Amino acid sequence: MKKISILTFSGLFILGVTSFAKTQVLKVAFNQSENHPQYKVLKDFGDKLETQTNGNYKLEISPNALLGDQRATTELVQNGIIQMTVVGNPVVENFSKDFAIIGLPYIYDSLEHQKSVFTSGALDGLFKSVSKNGFEVVGAFTAGSRSIYTDKPIEKPEDLNGYKIRVMQSDTMKKMLDYMGGVGTPMAQSEVYTAVQQGVLEGGENNEVTYMDLKHYEISPYFSYTNHLMVPDLILINEKIYSKMETKDRETFDKLMKEAVEQEFVVWNENIESAKKVAIENGAKFIDIDIKPFQEKVKPLQEIVINSSDVTKDIYLKIRNLAN
Repeated sequence: MKKISILTFSGLFILGVTSFAKTQVLKVAFNQSENHPQYKVLKDFGDKLETQTNGNYKLEISPNALLGDQRATTELVQNGIIQMTVVGNPVVENFSKDFAIIGLPYIYDSLEHQKSVFTSGALDGLFKSVSKNGFEVVGAFTAGSRSIYTDKPIEKPEDLNGYKIRVMQSDTMKKMLDYMGGVGTPMAQSEVYTAVQQGVLEGGENNEVTYMDLKHYEISPYFSYTNHLMVPDLILINEKIYSKMETKDRETFDKLMKEAVEQEFVVWNENIESAKKVAIENGAKFIDIDIKPFQEKVKPLQEIVINSSDVTKDIYLKIRNLAN
């Protein structure tokens, strides 16, 4: 009896080791907090992935930029040190200038329009074009509509004169803010709060959720709805990890990622009003403005990006054709 028990235990132990050994942990770098809509969606995606691949894959998310800024985590994914990261479109733009088209100022009419673009398959070719860099773009989340926040209302381009506004680390983003009337200043998001406090910056530009989450209302209480940008946040995975997935697991991964993209738009919309409520309770003022003067200002930049290649021309037409 004892011999049977030992053999049984040994068999179970071996099965356990085999099961554990085949689990691939996908470490994900994320530069926002656990309260962020995208974190919640990624967590749900990870839970479903683990269940539906029978434990073959498991997500381990590191929030709050614990693994570095977005450029740094992209390099970590390329080198296989971590497996996934979520980055702003301008980060990938550094690998392919064609990506500038999907982060173009005023290219989307609404979040619903952006959602239709991200779920249509219109960007599949663009996403595949960067796989030679060691990562795959497997999906795009909305990061909401970005507006400018400073120590005063910004109601016309002239109000930005001389104002240094933090932008993402991208030439296109810097040019955009310059065209809008200010001084675009590329900087890591984690440095903005201190930079405004110290007078290095006059403000930033972001969506309501991040504005609240990072407590930027404490340093820049006027949030002016320029609505100049709806920059995608792209989900990257190490190319080798992705290509070596068993066909069934990769199909499951892709299916769940598409569902996650749909879900993220829903969760994002739910979080906008609650984020505004918290910010207002802490002294923030949200100001509706006429955006037409800003739209006129960025037209030269739009023309440059749209006509930069045949790819950008084609994608621009696809995006506009999907407008409501």
